[in-house]
Amino acid sequence: MTDGSEGREFVLDRRSVQRAFDRAARDYDRSAVLQTRVRNELLDRLDIVRLEPSLVVDLGAGTGHASATLAKRYRSSRVVAVDLAPDMLVVAARQRSWLRRFDRVCADAARLPFRDASVDLVFSNLMLQWCNEPDEVFRECRRVLRPGGLLTYTTFGPDTLHELRRAWSAADGLTHVNRFIDMHDIGDALVRAGLSEPVLDVERYTLTYEDVRTLMRDLKAIGAHNVTTGRAPGLTGRGRMAAMTAAYEEHRSGGKLPATYEVVFGQAWAPLQGPRVRTESVIPVESIGRRPSS
Repeated sequence: MTDGSEGREFVLDRRSVQRAFDRAARDYDRSAVLQTRVRNELLDRLDIVRLEPSLVVDLGAGTGHASATLAKRYRSSRVVAVDLAPDMLVVAARQRSWLRRFDRVCADAARLPFRDASVDLVFSNLMLQWCNEPDEVFRECRRVLRPGGLLTYTTFGPDTLHELRRAWSAADGLTHVNRFIDMHDIGDALVRAGLSEPVLDVERYTLTYEDVRTLMRDLKAIGAHNVTTGRAPGLTGRGRMAAMTAAYEEHRSGGKLPATYEVVFGQAWAPLQGPRVRTESVIPVESIGRRPSS
């Protein structure tokens, strides 16, 4: 989120985000190791939530694996895969079968093409960090969710790729890594949007690489390269790349270079009645899915 001129260098260019994921669509699944792992964890968390949804939205559906799984899980439901990148949705069509049918819609997460109070479940895996204003996305989710409907999502926290960020800081003063929002700020945004009973927790994952170039190649392959307005114009010079690589080497351990990801898991409900004023709740993961008795 941005406020005035603060953090302008971290503002994401929407068209650049779309183009990046369109280019990555064809080979995305080959490199999306972390995204697959987190997606499966988020799907597993639905096991402890009792839902019989009529309409399910996979927000930021990418290549459609979650959409297919949701369609198989909720066989009587209509599942809609929504993504900003049309080429992602083209690839997502490969996941469809007579057992796992779902619709595909190209749309912005902050401007959903659904009627008010028409959706029972919004599922979103690692999409929110590609939006400049999470408040807008949460307000849209609140608008389209039926009373008692569920939003369940993941996003990256501020410790994500801290090794790469620090290495680039040693090389130049430009932005090379996106800014990620703290879990408590995300919880506040949920409350501002009018969603109730927010539950959030954090998991940390570490991928390892032989060298920095392999890490950066993987990031590019999943469309996750730098699309901030503060990025360097043109190509990065050899000198700065060498300085960054040398700085990253300080993190090498056991012969490998680590890449840390802080993943925020969250859920919130559309209130059954009018909006209530609540403070954010951050409670253990084992409590996820348990609704209050009243």
